[in-house]
Amino acid sequence: MQRKEKSFGIQMLSVQPDTKPKGCAGCNRKIKDRYLLKALDKYWHEDCLKCACCDCRLGEVGSTLYTKANLILCRRDYLRLFGVTGNCAACSKLIPAFEMVMRAKDNVYHLDCFACQLCNQRFCVGDKFFLKNNMILCQTDYEEGLMKEGYAPQVR
Repeated sequence: MQRKEKSFGIQMLSVQPDTKPKGCAGCNRKIKDRYLLKALDKYWHEDCLKCACCDCRLGEVGSTLYTKANLILCRRDYLRLFGVTGNCAACSKLIPAFEMVMRAKDNVYHLDCFACQLCNQRFCVGDKFFLKNNMILCQTDYEEGLMKEGYAPQVR
């Protein structure tokens, strides 16, 4: 049975002076700092909750950590190690799992490759684009293609 990955939240809490010091899950010493982190139902020094790969302090890089194969990881390293990679539908080059992408139906694109495949106009989030015969087209090229095919929309 394959274990699924889990993402967990990280909370930064201020230590109340009138409470008994909590033990750190990372180093097993008492937490006497002003702040502590709570993650995985345990308490941590800010310096002790680190990514097993890059050693970054997880409380500083976001509010989420990932666990798999008994590792505590930041998002980037989790995706680098366990994420799914694929190929860009425009340039056919590999897209690393941690890289931001654009999607159109079943196709995935590098951000730089997400452009009209006729005029190379790049699209931004929210821009209108068309997918025809698995090609990304801007509105102008899409409508010109319709006119050439004799399917021009009727203007009233």
